[in-house]
Amino acid sequence: MQQSIFHRLYDMYHHDVFNFLFYIVKNRTAAEDLSHEVYIRVLNAYDRFEGKSSEKTWLFSIAKNVAIDYFRKKQVRDKHAFTAFDWETEQLVSHSPSPEQFVELSDQLRQLLEALEQCTGDQKMVIIMRFMQELSIQETAEILGWTQGKVKTTQHRALKNLRLILEQQNGKGGDSL
Repeated sequence: MQQSIFHRLYDMYHHDVFNFLFYIVKNRTAAEDLSHEVYIRVLNAYDRFEGKSSEKTWLFSIAKNVAIDYFRKKQVRDKHAFTAFDWETEQLVSHSPSPEQFVELSDQLRQLLEALEQCTGDQKMVIIMRFMQELSIQETAEILGWTQGKVKTTQHRALKNLRLILEQQNGKGGDSL
């Protein structure tokens, strides 16, 4: 892979990739490490990139896989035994958010991220991709290897779930989502 291609991809997307990973793992150091892992995989795989999707979609697919690997490895380390991580039903929970990270966030975003922790992995991934990374339904479907219908359904369920969680947290009905 030519260095100029790598630098172009890095310059265009490194901030988005880092933010995507940070929203998922909620740990700045882990997100930085995972971002580096994404670009190592890009270096190793760019010659096999067929252009069937945009480079951005391809890059986020790699980032999604790096995040999955991170949680699988973390789960193995935490339990000292391999168990399959079921993205359909399991929650992506980072148990150690640093206080500094939450201070940087607005109260509403912090509240939303806390509520997002109560969603399934699929719901969390769709919300982050669609609303925090501003990816289209089609891009999200390509990254996740889903149909657009599944993305729409998961998004609808996630928003409904988040609305309910936020209403319960606030002790009132009708928080804006």
